[in-house]
Amino acid sequence: MAQGAKKDKKNSDDGTVNICRNRRASHDYEVLDRIECGIVLVGTEVKSLRAGYGNLEDSYARVDDGEVWLIGAEIPEYEFGNRLNHKPKRPRKLLLHKREIERFAGKASEKGLTLVPLGMYFKEGVAKVELAIAKGKQTHDKRETLKKADAKRQIDRALASRRKR
Repeated sequence: MAQGAKKDKKNSDDGTVNICRNRRASHDYEVLDRIECGIVLVGTEVKSLRAGYGNLEDSYARVDDGEVWLIGAEIPEYEFGNRLNHKPKRPRKLLLHKREIERFAGKASEKGLTLVPLGMYFKEGVAKVELAIAKGKQTHDKRETLKKADAKRQIDRALASRRKR
């Protein structure tokens, strides 16, 4: 690797390049359904995302007048941008077909359900957002999930140590 060259984000086999993940979403929410959608960006936002900057923590999606908007997602200003740079936390429109919006809006309008972005990535050069319909977890549900993960980890360790012998 050349000196000063930036290491690429994770390239997967299907041509996607991960930009950022909302890791808190799996901890705070129970994911019921997922959908991939496009996102409307300006030029400096794309450049900032290609540099690997982006944050989906504390972000959510909302349906307004038949359109889906991503609220609270942060894409930092492009460092080489000029006066035409973008606002980091502006609402961004998500691109879905009308039938997808109606289906998702119907589910999201139910009590206790919300639209949560799980990740942002480039797929074949186009920025995409993975959006999920999710139900908020209670504190006892979070503890139960942690206990299950810890038990699985211990089982995996025990099996790995048996294989080594």
